[in-house]
Amino acid sequence: MFRKGRQSSRDMVTRYEAKYIIPRSRVPEIRAFIRPFCRPDPYAHGNPPEYTITTLQLDDSRYSLHNAKEFGALNRFKLRARTYGTIGSTPVFAEVKSKLEDTIIKSRAAIPFKAWNRELVFGVHLPNFFHSERQEIDFLQFRRLAWEIGAEPKVLVRYIRESYVGAIDSYVRVTFDRNLQYQITDSWTDFGRSGFWRGMDSTEAQGFGLPYSGVVMEVKTLSQTPAWVMDLVERFELSKRGNCKYSTAIWREGVFTKHPGTNSETEEALVSL
Repeated sequence: MFRKGRQSSRDMVTRYEAKYIIPRSRVPEIRAFIRPFCRPDPYAHGNPPEYTITTLQLDDSRYSLHNAKEFGALNRFKLRARTYGTIGSTPVFAEVKSKLEDTIIKSRAAIPFKAWNRELVFGVHLPNFFHSERQEIDFLQFRRLAWEIGAEPKVLVRYIRESYVGAIDSYVRVTFDRNLQYQITDSWTDFGRSGFWRGMDSTEAQGFGLPYSGVVMEVKTLSQTPAWVMDLVERFELSKRGNCKYSTAIWREGVFTKHPGTNSETEEALVSL
């Protein structure tokens, strides 16, 4: 599915992202609108073109990365390990996703599934399975940040992504994410195979006060937004909404247990906002 060579163009991307929560009933008409400008993602399968994403979110003991999002820090990052399809069938991608004001910078390194573990991240030797200097640099950046914050597994997020890429533009992505689920974890390697998944795409979990359970639609472009993307937003009266799946999972878990990412200082800060 994710073969060496084809994936290299995705390893380092600087882009702009806009997220929208839309009713499921609107997906077919938006899909029809983008058809002249997009084609199915070559990594997806079926009609519509889809794949499953499972992401292990890492954070420190105080949930600093989650709280940076909650407090709206202009410059922040996420550490995550992402895999696709059936667990164990594709590599693990060690990713750093940084947000610098309105710009998204993402780097990632592909790691054989069986080689991914805590010892790989916190070891001192560089593994010999990377096929480019760029991959080595991206992995070392991931490792450095993990060391600096004392990264630990916190949450797994899983969802189905319907994905399209630009047919005429140098870089455009339009995706629809549905069936969002999460589970709390402390395992580096399980990827949800022995845990219990909870849903987080209900109206309550999404927290937007919408009268429907929404699909998370994302539009990703480079600095020059194509005219048809602006027409799409205007035609369907789309309004941007922040939607961090990791933070949604953390807050959703607070329905069942004490909020795992909140200490007394954070609680006082949240109350004062």
